[in-house]
Amino acid sequence: MKKRNWLLPVCAAFLLGACSDETAQEPEDTAQEQSAQTDVEDDVASEQSASEQSDQPDIEEQENAEEELGEQDAEQSAEPRYRINPQNSQVEPIGDANEQAVLITIDDAPDTYSLEMAKTLKELDVPAIFFVNGHFLDTDEEQQTLSEIHDMGFAIGNHTNTHVNLKQSTESVQQDEIVSLNEHVEAITGEEPKFFRAPFGVNTEFSKALAEEQGMVRMNWTYGYDFMEGYMEPEALTEIMINAPELNNGGNLLMHDREWTNEALPQIIEGLRDKGYEFVDPDEIEGI
Repeated sequence: MKKRNWLLPVCAAFLLGACSDETAQEPEDTAQEQSAQTDVEDDVASEQSASEQSDQPDIEEQENAEEELGEQDAEQSAEPRYRINPQNSQVEPIGDANEQAVLITIDDAPDTYSLEMAKTLKELDVPAIFFVNGHFLDTDEEQQTLSEIHDMGFAIGNHTNTHVNLKQSTESVQQDEIVSLNEHVEAITGEEPKFFRAPFGVNTEFSKALAEEQGMVRMNWTYGYDFMEGYMEPEALTEIMINAPELNNGGNLLMHDREWTNEALPQIIEGLRDKGYEFVDPDEIEGI
């Protein structure tokens, strides 16, 4: 009886020790499982990273290809579609450009009505060249007007500083009349004029060479009437501008910053469109 009592505590101690060992092992097994799972996750992440890296060259190649196509499109869109005939100032198509097109030009800007005329043309989606005189850029307000016209997307042309007759001017005066205005316009708009039109359509050999040296396309016009007696009112001006005998493909239409021209402008544009004419974008003229 005494022997049995002695064995019971020994057995109990043995069993408790075994349970204690199993309990101590469980966290170690769990840690091993967690470690294995982490290793698997690291392997997956490594594979994903490797996959992304392998895809990166393809993405870069695609982006480079798209960039090259964009540059090619820009180069194609920049190709000139028209040229100015230096003998008669007519606009001539290049390649498959539409022949039935005319160029709209406004002289003596930005005197009084130029900004309103620019807004009208912008609303009607008609491009144009605004030929500027330097004596209309004396004030901050006038300079702001020119800046607004330029910012609306219209081409700016040089019409000399004080609207002098170049044939009656010395070469030094011609130089100053043209170059000083280019510099003034650039200071206002950030861009020099792209076109040159001599006052009264009177050029000299010196002014022709100087305009070319300054990188400007020189032109006069094919017809214009708003400075002539009998056409200084909207109705008469509209009638002659859309029915003039000189109106034909490639017309270089001369208008001015005048009250009656400003009033007639929407009807002139509508009448030309009704006759099937499109309007030449100055940005598409060769030489700019």
